[in-house]
This record gives sequence, structure tokens and C-alpha cells, in this order.
Amino acid sequence: MANNQDLIALEKKLLDREEKLEQDRQKLEELKEKYREKLENASGLTEEQAKKELFEQLEMDEAKAVAKIIKEREDEAKSTSDKNAQEILLDSMRFGALKFIAEYTVSVVKIPDEEIKGRIIGKEGRNIRAFEQATGVDVDLDEEGVIRLSSFDQVRREIARRSLEKLIRDTRIQPFRIEEIVEEAKKEVEKIMFEEGEKLAHEAGVFNLSRDMLSVLGRFKFRTSFGQNLIVHTLEDVKIGVHIAEELGANVNIVRVGCLFHDIGKVLEGEGSHVTLGVDFLKKHGIPEPVVNCVAEHHEDKPFTSVESVIVHIADQISGARPGARYEDVEEYGKRLTEMEEIAKKHEGVEDAYAFEAGRELRVIIDPGKLTDEQTTVVATKIRDEVAKSQAVPGEIKVTAIREFRATASEFSS
Repeated sequence: MANNQDLIALEKKLLDREEKLEQDRQKLEELKEKYREKLENASGLTEEQAKKELFEQLEMDEAKAVAKIIKEREDEAKSTSDKNAQEILLDSMRFGALKFIAEYTVSVVKIPDEEIKGRIIGKEGRNIRAFEQATGVDVDLDEEGVIRLSSFDQVRREIARRSLEKLIRDTRIQPFRIEEIVEEAKKEVEKIMFEEGEKLAHEAGVFNLSRDMLSVLGRFKFRTSFGQNLIVHTLEDVKIGVHIAEELGANVNIVRVGCLFHDIGKVLEGEGSHVTLGVDFLKKHGIPEPVVNCVAEHHEDKPFTSVESVIVHIADQISGARPGARYEDVEEYGKRLTEMEEIAKKHEGVEDAYAFEAGRELRVIIDPGKLTDEQTTVVATKIRDEVAKSQAVPGEIKVTAIREFRATASEFSS
């Protein structure tokens, strides 16, 4: 009986405690609501707005931390990439080293005696005139013991050299014989160019090219740019470009063909830069567009459209910039720039002229009192044509004629 009463008393006690806890919980909720309202009134924000602001602050803090991590990773990647880039370029330059030795065109022919020189000149100079007309070169007979052949076209110079050597051995130096010998020499040089083009393409790893394309590539044997033979330069380009493409996972075939043809325009005749001539030639022969773009963009005349174009550009720069790759006699260089300026100054209405960009641009100052705008345009064109004809300047020659009229009026007051 006593046990039952104890249990009833304990149960009542628990119920009272549970009721009190519920009352306390309700009071806490009321206090919580009051404090929430006070916070909203104090901050001017609702609960949702406060949450949003808190999350934004958290995101901002996290973004700063993430940005810091990214910056550290970028610095680390840059440091590593610079090192890797140096290694790739050094390896590429090593792969570009060639054992090939260029045969530079010889423009001097030795003669055994002055009697032979007299035969070459002929009666009243008819033989020498026939020779110059057939070969398209200028012949200099002033120096004793040698004959100098002068022409910017090195293929013509080679034909003339071979022809002259044949005539000296033949001794039958007459106008009709000169024409026969020159034709024979032309066929020999054409055969050599085809063989050299075929050899160059095979060395570069490019096959199945047309006979016409191989013959044009063979002209590289007789072409130099700043003293660097085009066959040597092209093979270096190919080897360097291919190695970089392999390291970067780019399309090796596009780079290979792009490097092979990037300077093809330098041995083509026509108006425009070697880039323009090369692009037109490749399009005519059905070369794929990615390769054509490599040629069109290798001097940054157009924005790069692919990683392969960038690689061809880099390979070209490495080959041309390496020590000993290119040279030009300083005195001859200065003389050429001076001659360009003199050509411009001899035209009426030209006050002064300045050669820029290694002779690729000529700035001409016009006297506005002597020439009109229309006459200035005509003079600029004439100067460009004369410079292009008389000077061996790689690529296009840009002539900028400046005609500026100024009038100043001053008034003095006492």
C-alpha cells in the first residue's frame, strides 16, 4: 500500500516538473522572439535579409581565400612553365642544328687572260650585249682577271655564271652561240632546282608534292635573306617547329608543312609581300587552310588562329635570331639606307627623306608649296617603284609621304 502511494507521489512530481519545463520553454521562445524583433529593429534587416548578408560575407571571405590559393598556384605554375618553356626552346634549338652547308651563289668568274675578255666583249660590244640580254644580269669587266655578274635574282646569276664558264671553255663566243649556251644552262639549273626541292621536302618529311611545288622549293638553294640561305633556314624551322609541336601536343603535320612553306613567297615573282605571294601560291595548289594560315600569320600580319601558327612563328624567330644565322655588312647596310634616301630627295618637291625599319619604310617630307595632295601620291608611288627596282630590300617597301601646311599669325598690342 505504501509502495503504491510512493509511486503516485513520484508520478505527480514528474508531471509537475514536465509542466514547469514546458512553461520555461515557452518563456524562452517568447524571449527569443523579443530579441529577434529587437535585432531586426536595431539592424534594419529582416531575418532573411540578415541570413543573406551573412552568407554573402562568408562567400566573400571564402572567395578571398580561394583567390589567394589560386594566386599561389598561378605563381607556382608560372615559375614551372617558364622553366619548362626554356627547356623546350633549348631542346628545339638543339634539334634545329644542321650539318647541311649552303652553297652560296658565286657572282665572280675568273678568266685566264685579257684576250678572253676581249672575245666576251665582242666587236663593238655585241657579244656582251647579247649575253646581258639573254641572262638578264649586268656584267662588270672593270677588274683585271675576273668578270663580275650582278643581279638581285640569284637564279639568273647562277645561269649566267654557268653560261659564262661554258663560253670560256668553248671559245666560240658569238651571239647565236651565247643564246644556245644560256638555254642549256637554264635547263641545267631547272633540273638542279627540282632535285634540290625534292631533297628539301624529303629532309623536312613532306612527301607527295607536285613537280611545280618542288621546283619552286628548289629555288631556296639560290636565295638568301640577310645572308642566311633559305634551305638552311627552312630546315631549321622545320626541325625546331616539329620538336615544339611534339612537346606541346600540337598537330605536328600542320607545323611541319607550315614551316616548310612559310617563306615560299620569297622566291616567287609578283606584287605584294612574300607572305601574300606565298598564301596565294599555296591556295592555288590546294594546300589545307590550317597550313595556309600558318604562312599568313608567321609575321603576325594577321592574328593567330591556332597554336600551330604560333609555333611556326616561334620557330621562324628562333632560326633567324640565333647567333651567326644572319649577317649584313654594316657599311653596305648604311650605304643602302643612304641611297634610298637619295632616291627620294632627287624628286622635285621633296624636302627630306628618312629610311626606317631596316630599309623597309621610307618617310618622305613634302614641300606643300610645291606639290598638291594628288601630286604627292604620284611622287610617293614613283619613289617606291624606283627604290624597289634599285635596292635589294626583303619584302614590301612602304613609302609614306607627309605633306603638311602650317600657317602662324601673331598680333602685338601696345
